[in-house]
Amino acid sequence: MFISIDGGDGTGKSTQAELLAGWLREQGRQVVACRDPGSTTLGEAVRNVLLDRHDLNIHRRSEMLLYMAARAQLAEELIRPALEQGKTVLSDRYLLANVVYQGHAGGLDVPTLWEVGRIATGGLMPELTIVLDVPPEVSAARIDRPLDRMERQGAAFHARVREGFLAEAAQLPERIVVVAAAGPIDEVQENVRNVVRKHIESMNRNT
Repeated sequence: MFISIDGGDGTGKSTQAELLAGWLREQGRQVVACRDPGSTTLGEAVRNVLLDRHDLNIHRRSEMLLYMAARAQLAEELIRPALEQGKTVLSDRYLLANVVYQGHAGGLDVPTLWEVGRIATGGLMPELTIVLDVPPEVSAARIDRPLDRMERQGAAFHARVREGFLAEAAQLPERIVVVAAAGPIDEVQENVRNVVRKHIESMNRNT
């Protein structure tokens, strides 16, 4: 089983992913948790360039391709082997983030991004993506550390990010589920678990 958790910056992805991974392990599953970009030597190096190098002027297309390269490595080095071993993979972000950030918000062609993503990952896609949805002004207030390069893109950019996630979820409701994430952490986590429970039940019915 391959699940990704996504959403705008400050929506609580990492916290919710960590809690969900713990819950899945309690259910007896072997869980491999990863982050995109990251979780491989190449991925972490690319992550540093994309998020921490404020001195670099990175064009949107270059930005997108760097994310794709990190994801290609993640898919082949970590995710695909884990799935072949029957493990559950839980990724903090995946291809949908590229589609939204560089496409809907950044102006690149959305269908092209989906196609480049399929090529980069060899068609390896999450069965379920949970999008955590928080109004941009709320999520911005949650970030209490220096902003990374993507977080510094401005309020209008992040408003388009939110709209992009909601638009993609509306087009792919069988694969992308939106969970309101402005409430307490435990409440959001229970709603996330409910989505995963339904997905597992559906998988069991179809096997």
